[in-house]
Amino acid sequence: MNKKIEHRWIMYYEIQNQQWNGKSPSQIAEYLVMDTRTVKKYLAMSEKEYEASLESQSRRTKKLASYEDFVKGRLELCPEASSAQVHDWLKEHYPLFPKTSIRTVYDFVLFVRQKHNLVKVFTSRQYQQVEELPYGDQAQVDFGEYNMSDVEATERRYTSCPGLIRSRFKMIFFSDHPFTAQSAIEAHEVAFNFIGGYPRELVYDQDKVLLANENKGDVVLTEAFRAYCQSRPFKVRFCRKSDPQSKGK
Repeated sequence: MNKKIEHRWIMYYEIQNQQWNGKSPSQIAEYLVMDTRTVKKYLAMSEKEYEASLESQSRRTKKLASYEDFVKGRLELCPEASSAQVHDWLKEHYPLFPKTSIRTVYDFVLFVRQKHNLVKVFTSRQYQQVEELPYGDQAQVDFGEYNMSDVEATERRYTSCPGLIRSRFKMIFFSDHPFTAQSAIEAHEVAFNFIGGYPRELVYDQDKVLLANENKGDVVLTEAFRAYCQSRPFKVRFCRKSDPQSKGK
């Protein structure tokens, strides 16, 4: 048995031992600096199931073995990174990165963390109730897709949905085709005409229709949308990528 497999078996038996000593999954996770969900998964496994899991992980990690140094370097710079973020980095850095399931990447990231002792840093945020904003102060704009059926067929409709934050008043604009910057601008004007004015600020998720680029919080608008925003009295704000807590109400 090589050292890597031996280490994983030691971890498995230590988790079982902690439970036999009366520790809860959350207490075991805190003691071993692991994710509680991982602890629960291992507690539910028999030895044979765990051995099969190790064999499966070994096959997955071999598929991505050539990317180990890159993943290790990123995790050293950003210990709190999730496997989904690592997956995005791999696809951005390697244009020919093979089509790989998120589960395979998750197993590989876990393998790299365990091999190089790169503990994931868990941070918690302090939350408090946000006071209501004045009427007309802010609106949130979302884009989406919706399947609509009639007697002949089911067709996909694309939607733009501005909503006023204080009153929760919403207006939905339907389109037969995916939105472009120009058609999104037209939908904005229809919505403002329907609402009867412009809010002070518009809040958006990060949408490629409106954004040309985003890097560490700095957003670059598409040329058409930037010109439109400059011609109107409202300000725009884009939520941080993969951060639902920064979104509007």
